[in-house]
Amino acid sequence: MNAAPDTPSDTRASDLAQSLRALIGRLKRRMRDQAHIGDLTPSQLSVLLRLEKDGPATASSLARAEGIRPQSMGPVISALEGAGLVEGAPDAADGRQTILSLTDACRIWVEEGRAARQDWLTRTLQVRLSPEEQGKLVDAVALLQRIVDD
Repeated sequence: MNAAPDTPSDTRASDLAQSLRALIGRLKRRMRDQAHIGDLTPSQLSVLLRLEKDGPATASSLARAEGIRPQSMGPVISALEGAGLVEGAPDAADGRQTILSLTDACRIWVEEGRAARQDWLTRTLQVRLSPEEQGKLVDAVALLQRIVDD
């Protein structure tokens, strides 16, 4: 639902929002290119990041966290297991369940991807922005932080 801007201030905010969304999308794609994520789908990436952030989990708990049906999580997990990024082990407390976790290879891949993105962004900031412009970006980041903080 988009409300039509009424005032010049509304128009400016709407234009800024549109520009910001487009820019964030482009930055996200450029960062993703640096990480060499291959053919992973957004769902597969989301599961990997969740396992990295939250630790081992069952397929059903991952499905709940991702907001999808457990039946839909199966193909995601199968693809990640096939790629050697996720492995399962029997739950010690409930042998009927499998606890999924990242493989060591996946942890290394995630760390290398993160480092590549950090290096690319650092180099790009140093090459394309003057120290004064970097200072302005620091101020802009602080403003963006206020937008996402609740």
